[in-house]
Amino acid sequence: MTARMRATNGLAGESACPTKTHGFFRSAGVVSAAVSLSRITGLVREMAMARLFGAGAVYDAFLLGFRIPNLTRNLFAEGALSSAFIPILSQYLATKGKREAAELSNVLATALFVVVGAVCIVGMIVSPELVRLMAPGFEQVPGKFQLTVTLTRIMFPFLAMVALAAQAMGVLNACDRYGIPAMASAVFNVGSVAFGLALGFTVGRSLGLDLIHSMAYGVLAGGILQLLWQVPSLLRVGFSFRPSFDFGHPGMRQILRLMLPAVLGSAAVQINMIVNTNLASSITDASGHVINGPVSWLGYAFRFVQLPIGVFGVAIASATLPAISRSAAVGHMDEFRDTIARSLGTVMLLTIPSSVGLAVLGESMIGIVYQGRRFQPFDTHQTAVALTCYSVGLAGYGATKILAPAFYALNDARTPMLVSLASIAVNLAAALALLRFAGMGHAGLALSTSVVALFAAAALFAILRVRVHGLHGGRLRSSAFRIAAASALMGAVCRASSYGIHLAAGAGRLAQFADVAISIPLGVAVFYATARALGVEELEAVRAACYTSIRNAPRPEVGDPPARNR
Repeated sequence: MTARMRATNGLAGESACPTKTHGFFRSAGVVSAAVSLSRITGLVREMAMARLFGAGAVYDAFLLGFRIPNLTRNLFAEGALSSAFIPILSQYLATKGKREAAELSNVLATALFVVVGAVCIVGMIVSPELVRLMAPGFEQVPGKFQLTVTLTRIMFPFLAMVALAAQAMGVLNACDRYGIPAMASAVFNVGSVAFGLALGFTVGRSLGLDLIHSMAYGVLAGGILQLLWQVPSLLRVGFSFRPSFDFGHPGMRQILRLMLPAVLGSAAVQINMIVNTNLASSITDASGHVINGPVSWLGYAFRFVQLPIGVFGVAIASATLPAISRSAAVGHMDEFRDTIARSLGTVMLLTIPSSVGLAVLGESMIGIVYQGRRFQPFDTHQTAVALTCYSVGLAGYGATKILAPAFYALNDARTPMLVSLASIAVNLAAALALLRFAGMGHAGLALSTSVVALFAAAALFAILRVRVHGLHGGRLRSSAFRIAAASALMGAVCRASSYGIHLAAGAGRLAQFADVAISIPLGVAVFYATARALGVEELEAVRAACYTSIRNAPRPEVGDPPARNR
């Protein structure tokens, strides 16, 4: 077998021809590790905020102040920019050389600095109008609206920093450098908390800054660190920034053409978030007074959901996209269908039991992570209710991460955009029905988000199945049924375990720790045994891939000195 054939088939270790499935799972595992670190540090960041500020008016104000520039970041800076910039820069590197690629990078960085800088200035000026648009209920709570406006103005320049950091990440990825940019989000999470706390407990006091204002300045510092973290790697690959105002550059025009559908698709997601935040800010109690906390409860709960979405959905999607892009490019549609089906099956294997586990054990997990000081047991319960409703859509979130890029691999950016736009109507209808007619409060808003995720996944799957003439639907239905059955048994066992532990140990912190320490391993064992007994194909594929990775791991030769002595 030639070297080229070995590279194509991803040979490793002693196996002459390990299956592509094993290579797929190994790739997903590598990406998962990087995403996990980012999600975990983000959870630690939220833990610190929960202990310091709880889930009342102050954190509601901070969360909205951070969300306003963050919405714009998601719309223009990261997803849309990366999906358009990386392919064009890669093309320039391959066909025109590093000098032309560096010129394109400088043109884009200059444009971002000018355009996003202007957006930041305008955003700071119109912050009162933006806050009033997103959270009209805040004006009914004395001081809450003014605090939100101030925090928004402090954090708005974060958008410029993160846009430039996303551009730097695109350059490094196009140059096959993934480790440093993958760590950038973790650097932001750690840096923002460390700087905010340091400022708040030192010079911030002498400057008359409240701790919440110091944490807002910490967000700015974290954004700067996220950019600076990547600069040495940029210099090592031969890219340094020089202002270039050639906005008519042909590469820039290509990037803008590719960005438009992605921006429109992302806009739908941001509109849904604006609608839900608007409704959450106006939730009232029985006497008609606006409640402090719903925005915070939803924010804390969604941070928990982001962990499995990132570790499973994003990681598997990252490993899937290159494979399906190659298959589509050479017309191997059988391979395309197999890869999509395998990815969807794996997402179901990981997200369905995760959603059941979050719903059953969520209150204990939230209590361990968030509860303490200003975050009270009442906040724990309300956050757990939201988490249960968010977890309903976990499989939908993960499947969408697989299905939307599949259309891009087929050179179709229009279909995901149209599905995203349709989701606006679905979200509005579901949110109003669950909040106002069903009386579910903030839980109804979380559930409406899950409804949208499931709708998007189902719509994309149905359209893609027609487009590629089948997606192994029978096999996926069989897997889904077996995984759901194993998850249901797991959930029943975990529920019984949790009930017994709390009955014996009460409702305190010790019971929460015992619940998580006992019920999670027990649930994993029950799910694994049941899924094996039911013959879930995806579980066997994951087991085989893990076994192959361990078996083929490099081992020192006999007689080699220990690594530490080399």
